[in-house]
Amino acid sequence: MNCSISGEVPEEPVVSTKSGLLYEKRLIERHISDYGKCPVTGEPLTMDDIVPIKTGQIVKPRPIQAASIPGMLGMFQIEWDGLMLSNFALEQQLHTARQELSHALYQHDAACRVIARLKKERDEARSLLAQAERQMPVSATTLTAPEVNAAALSNGKRAAEDDEIGPDGKRIRPGISTSIISELTDCNAALSQQRKKRQIPATLAPIDAVERYTQLNSYPLHKTNKPGILSLDVQYSRDIIATGGVDTNVVIFDRPSGQILSTLSGHSKKVTSVKFVADGELVLSGSADKTVRLWQGSENGNYDCRHILKDHTAEVQAVTVHATNNYFVTASLDNTWCFYELASGLCLAQVSDGSATEGYTSAAFHPDGLILGTGTSSALVKIWDVKSQTNVAKFTEHTTPVTAISFSENGYFLATAAHDGVRLYDLRKLKNFRTFTPYDENTSTQSVEFDQSGSYLTLGGADIRVFQVANVKSDWNLIKTFPDLSGTGKATSVKFGPDAKYLAVGSMDRNLRIFGLPEEDGPSES
Repeated sequence: MNCSISGEVPEEPVVSTKSGLLYEKRLIERHISDYGKCPVTGEPLTMDDIVPIKTGQIVKPRPIQAASIPGMLGMFQIEWDGLMLSNFALEQQLHTARQELSHALYQHDAACRVIARLKKERDEARSLLAQAERQMPVSATTLTAPEVNAAALSNGKRAAEDDEIGPDGKRIRPGISTSIISELTDCNAALSQQRKKRQIPATLAPIDAVERYTQLNSYPLHKTNKPGILSLDVQYSRDIIATGGVDTNVVIFDRPSGQILSTLSGHSKKVTSVKFVADGELVLSGSADKTVRLWQGSENGNYDCRHILKDHTAEVQAVTVHATNNYFVTASLDNTWCFYELASGLCLAQVSDGSATEGYTSAAFHPDGLILGTGTSSALVKIWDVKSQTNVAKFTEHTTPVTAISFSENGYFLATAAHDGVRLYDLRKLKNFRTFTPYDENTSTQSVEFDQSGSYLTLGGADIRVFQVANVKSDWNLIKTFPDLSGTGKATSVKFGPDAKYLAVGSMDRNLRIFGLPEEDGPSES
């Protein structure tokens, strides 16, 4: 029987006790809910008048197509055609996947072969370098013979090019090996032991001599179209000075004779940092062009570029040499510092503080070589353990970018310079114990430097000031203030000469100034 409402066989049949009519339960429930009467007779009707009927399983009639043999054959043909089309599409996908897999396997095999060849060539180059170092009469790591340095740097270039590339596209650094860490530790122990017995040299310029220092000379070393000296370094044994300028050049200057020994050209942007290595046979320069260059002196007095290091992705702000003279560190605005082996020019480790995004604006090794200090563009001073390349301390007292950083020779004090002045830290207690604010808010402190003996501290900005180094509780007396440079260009870098016998000052007017005593007015007896 069919439903009185839909005309179809009901799935859940019910019957009205008043009219005897058959309904689909869900349909009559909805009709009673909406109208409250029988849909056929129009008489009042409630759900109490509806009685369910028990029936056997209802089988729906087959469609017309399945009611005859031709119809069934047509249905089977349609299903067969669909199955064949599906199989054909799957076969095409399988063929494409096999081709892609074969191509990927071929590429992987070719890449493995290239990597294996490069590793073999790298290992052969390193083996030849080690053999050459053993056969040399003078150790290559002392960097005293130009021909040894040239060979080492040449092999180092090949080693740097063979660095492995990680999945993120960055070079995989070999790391600071246990033998290097042992070398750094031995150097630290030896220097620490020597420091306990060290005394202030008798040849050090006394305080009364420093008080009488005046400007002896002024040398315009760099080009006039882009004036300005941004950095300088003094080689004590040969008494030569290296300056880095806005004009992209490094100038090697002989102070006793007042003559330029060599002009090093190669950087494409301003030179932000220069450092001598050991006896001055090698010079390191960092630049805003993101590179660091290694220059080597030749017999004719010129310096040739032996290596260009391109590991940074932003302006290189600082270069500092380890006490062994075998390693150096570069710091960059790309928020990384790199630890290099000098003999090979290979970057052993590139360190980034993942918790910060600021760049590094200054860097200096502790005198004993196991600690590295860095200043950042966000006013932080960070202290690093070189062996583990981990940040072990932070100083947050500055409020502006840190422009310079210097460790005292006694190993206890750290001086940092920024726009807001100079701060002194006691490394034993990790505490800022003194602050100098020599200039107004419109003038920043560009340079701060301890002398070689750790007896004097000088800072530079609008003028140059020299302080006597004392202890944490005693006053650091201002010994001398040199002329105001604000009219001719602020001082960007200040460095003491051997035994503090003179003060070398670089400024933005491209002049290298020498402050000291005239030859006829030698230092008084101490």
